Amino acid sequence: MKKLRVTVVDLVVKGKARKLFGKLMNANLATIMPQVVAVWCEQLGHDVRFICYTGTGDLSRELLEETDVIFISAYTRSAQLAYALSGLMRSRGVVTVLGGPHARCYPEDAAKYFDYVLGFTDRDLVDRVLREREPSRPGKVLNAPGQPPSLPGARERWKFIEATIAKTPFMKVVPMIGSTGCPYQCSFCIDSRVDYQPMPYDVMQEDLRFIRTKMKDPKVVWHDPLFGVRFKETMAMIEEAVPRDSMSFIAEISLSLLSEANVKRLAAVGFKGLLPGIESWYDFGNKAKTRKNLGEEKLGQVSEHINMLLSYVPFVQANFVAGLDCDEGPEPFELTKRFIDRAPGAWPAISLLTAYGEAAPLNLELQREGRLVPIPFHFMDNKHVNVRPKNYDWAEFYTLSADLKRYAFTGARVRRRLVANRGFHTKAFNALRVVSKGRITREENMARMLRTDPGFRRFFDQQTTEVPAYFSDIIRRDLGPLWDYLPPDGLIHDANAYFKKSQLEVQLEAGAA
Repeated sequence: MKKLRVTVVDLVVKGKARKLFGKLMNANLATIMPQVVAVWCEQLGHDVRFICYTGTGDLSRELLEETDVIFISAYTRSAQLAYALSGLMRSRGVVTVLGGPHARCYPEDAAKYFDYVLGFTDRDLVDRVLREREPSRPGKVLNAPGQPPSLPGARERWKFIEATIAKTPFMKVVPMIGSTGCPYQCSFCIDSRVDYQPMPYDVMQEDLRFIRTKMKDPKVVWHDPLFGVRFKETMAMIEEAVPRDSMSFIAEISLSLLSEANVKRLAAVGFKGLLPGIESWYDFGNKAKTRKNLGEEKLGQVSEHINMLLSYVPFVQANFVAGLDCDEGPEPFELTKRFIDRAPGAWPAISLLTAYGEAAPLNLELQREGRLVPIPFHFMDNKHVNVRPKNYDWAEFYTLSADLKRYAFTGARVRRRLVANRGFHTKAFNALRVVSKGRITREENMARMLRTDPGFRRFFDQQTTEVPAYFSDIIRRDLGPLWDYLPPDGLIHDANAYFKKSQLEVQLEAGAA
């Protein structure tokens, strides 16, 4: 096979960075698989150009260089940008390939705009695509047998890591991954159906030792869906590779793993940030280590637990999901307010329930019930709800959510949080996030339009599929000149495609039997 010119693009954002936080920090959102694909392409003998798009610069100008194949990795929130990029590159005769979460969640929709759509991906699959590189209408949806058992480490990815972290002047972090899949079965999570498997410990040790030779006071963010499932083995690996106080770590980890003894061990080896999932006051007690305690009882137990974490680790982000079917009335929002008061040093990350296509078992049931609204992918970012709430009116839900966000991120709560935070980086990071907050106004606007704009409300009540101008105007602004390359039907999608696909598979199996 001849040597090809390959471009790999990691779309960590969906448009131009306008807020200070994004301009300073978006490079630290870089993902691992685009770097891995770039390494595989080089190993296969091709010339590779790597771009991590952080919302700064002119992406269309960065893509002017000649290329034969372009790999684009995108979250669903970046899908419209990815579709426009594919339109631009296809117009130049380039074969386009989509990977990343959106490819896994909406493969058939993405295949309308890309030549190849890749779910689980390994080196053999990348090699197949580069050998074929056939323009296809619709594109081919391909999957490896599963997640690769190992991936190129930091040493092999370093030139791509280095080029990415050079784009941020503040708190440069190196992405690593210690495992794929998750042992928990949270119905809304994309990893709930992926078998847990750790990466090879010897490779991770070599990566940590290598990173220490390349950076002063290196900071590593673990991209595991859930870090430390095999806690003793993982910690032994890190302790052997990293001398005390020589490296900092951040990881998403379950409260069920965070006993005080384990937290002491994490702090001793250099963990400066923990991101535990609380999710709901009425469910997921197995993750929060609250067993059957719910509501007020769970609040007391979790608040005490989070404060214990903060006594050892300077940054703790408590993750919540609002809009789950177990929620009803104002009480879930009021409990979160009380948590904010009881654990003032924690950053409350409040996501709104979003169902991403084929990502999770819950989505099939939601589609069967006809509860999904086809809001454009651009807004499927955990800041908007595409699931008709079971126990709330649309406007009521957004009003309660906006009230909670205003409580959490303004006035006395912000001051208490900053006073409670320890260390310059934690204080600066949290202050920067508050300065760049836009969620309160956005959610208040959503509540207002749902009450006063009949066309907007009809869309959410599923009486029309016409995309409101509110959405299309924002996408046009964010895409800029690339808007012209977004296909005419690129704003719409079939919210029930997963259910229809599953029904068709059932019919085919019945026919074959």
